Amino acid sequence: MNEPEITDDKEEFDRSLQQGGTQTYVLRLYITGITPRSTIAIQNVKKICEENLKGRYELEVIDIYQQPMLAKDEQIIAAPTLIKRLPLPLKRLIGDMTDKERIFVGLDLWPK
Repeated sequence: MNEPEITDDKEEFDRSLQQGGTQTYVLRLYITGITPRSTIAIQNVKKICEENLKGRYELEVIDIYQQPMLAKDEQIIAAPTLIKRLPLPLKRLIGDMTDKERIFVGLDLWPK
């Protein structure tokens, strides 16, 4: 029987705990090259994060054509896919990220 693979989740969790009262959002956006859909998803996620999480988020954009193993490890079956790794619980959103309400729910954000 194989041992479960240890990932960098523990390091991210520990880093989040060290932040104290300020929750840092750790996000990964998986895209498929520089397509119009990917570009729209990147712009939408960045805009929402800057407006609602300024200084409290890390966004990593991963092109699954350039790094297919990362997509395989995360079991990405469609792109664009946004994964909220922290704060827990982990959430996945699929699409071009134009539905702000869906993103707010997925990231546990509520408009001011």
